[in-house]
Amino acid sequence: MGQSMRYNYFLRDLNHMSQADFVAAIGHVFEHSAWIAAAAWMQRPFADRAALHQAMVRVVASAPVEQQLGLICAHPDLAGRIMVAGELTPESSAEQAAAGLTMLNAAEMERFTAYNTAYRARFGFPFVICAREHKKDAILAAFPRRLANNREQEIAAALAEIAKIAWFRVCDLIADETP
Repeated sequence: MGQSMRYNYFLRDLNHMSQADFVAAIGHVFEHSAWIAAAAWMQRPFADRAALHQAMVRVVASAPVEQQLGLICAHPDLAGRIMVAGELTPESSAEQAAAGLTMLNAAEMERFTAYNTAYRARFGFPFVICAREHKKDAILAAFPRRLANNREQEIAAALAEIAKIAWFRVCDLIADETP
């Protein structure tokens, strides 16, 4: 079964899965970075979705900076070439669509392209923001503010945004169980 289908899991089931099944189920929560789920699996059992998410965030935080940069670079540019070509993951596609990025006019597309280019030139990785928390105008307004940061600040900002993205994805995949 592919990632294009939505799955709903109960945490108790995830807690009893083999590492391979666990990674297959939630490895895509962090964009193209199944290594995070593989490492978090060792911290089972998780009391709730928040505990699972925090375990994965800790894996990212304890990873070497090169691996963190790989995670950041796994994210596509917002309203970029991959989106236009229809090659985003199902999750990224839905997130960018919800922010209004799939319905840009020519001027907006030019602004996104210019900001994406400037951002990559300055920091060496794509601009990452939790699109579910923003619409296109707010995202465009965030570019110049974040371009004023230094590289270390932007690595931290990107990882914080990635954690937010992952939280929404965890909530999409795992049923909220109440005791």
